Amino acid sequence: MAPRHRVFVTRVIPEAGLKQIQEQCHAEIWPDPLPPPHDVLREKVANCDGLVSLLTDRIDAALLDAAPQLKVVSNYAVGFNNIEIKAATARGICVGNTPGVLTDATADMAFCLLIGAARRLVEGHQYTLSGQWKTWEPLGHLGQDLVGRTLGIVGMGRIGYALAKRCRGWEMKILYHDVHRNEHAEKDLGATSVGFDQLLAESDFISVHTDLNDATRGLFNEKRFKQMKPTAIFINTARGPIVDQKALYNALKAGTIFAAGLDVTDPEPPALDEPLLRLPNIIIAPHIASATVGTRNAMADICARNLLAGLNGQDLPAWVNPEVASTRRR
Repeated sequence: MAPRHRVFVTRVIPEAGLKQIQEQCHAEIWPDPLPPPHDVLREKVANCDGLVSLLTDRIDAALLDAAPQLKVVSNYAVGFNNIEIKAATARGICVGNTPGVLTDATADMAFCLLIGAARRLVEGHQYTLSGQWKTWEPLGHLGQDLVGRTLGIVGMGRIGYALAKRCRGWEMKILYHDVHRNEHAEKDLGATSVGFDQLLAESDFISVHTDLNDATRGLFNEKRFKQMKPTAIFINTARGPIVDQKALYNALKAGTIFAAGLDVTDPEPPALDEPLLRLPNIIIAPHIASATVGTRNAMADICARNLLAGLNGQDLPAWVNPEVASTRRR
């Protein structure tokens, strides 16, 4: 019998994927709640055939060079900004991710943040807990309406489309800005493709669903927040570095925009002295958009199948760099 492949899993993932890996591989699982330090990760993968990583694990060229047997990196995430894809491809290493399975959960979270920030839900909850609630207040905790308002989607991919579909139930007008036209969204939801400046100026709610890249890093800065309505609600469930957090703080503090809801920050977690944490008109969730039982199980399953396919010389179900097929390590 051929020896089983050696793999390293950088965190305990759901049993739906972990069991598959343990049954078919010689797997070492990092047991701590925090990610392994980079030097430890480099040491762990030195003799491995496969690696299961998270967004918090930096997979760079130096680490890949320290793992001459590595055939596949299976990222337990839809994003893969933590991996140097070109470096992996140049070394014949397959990279997989977990797209598609978290679309609805992330759209639900974006809508949760949207309505929660608009109606000042967390602020009201804290008001109740602090004992300040004495009576019904005619002018207290006034939020923003949803019905008939305008939603601006930045990045009309699967998640942006799913959020827009939910907001159509509130009879919202849908604007979107994307480098690619989404005819599906236009036909099904009546969405309109507009320039970025127009989207910022006309939208009551702005939700970010774009990739993090050189063009989008710091996209939402002081200038962009000033282009928004003073009643605007800003939502980000994409990636923290898309937003200049100091600019967001200033916009919320000054009333340049009404409120914000974030599921992602830069860094994660934010420092306890981060000024944003002291504002009443923001909701910050700990990167939990995909945190449903069904979604995380589905992510674990596809993550395991990517890993096993890469180890066995097969096509990955969700292959980030399929161009490596002809030069992959065997």
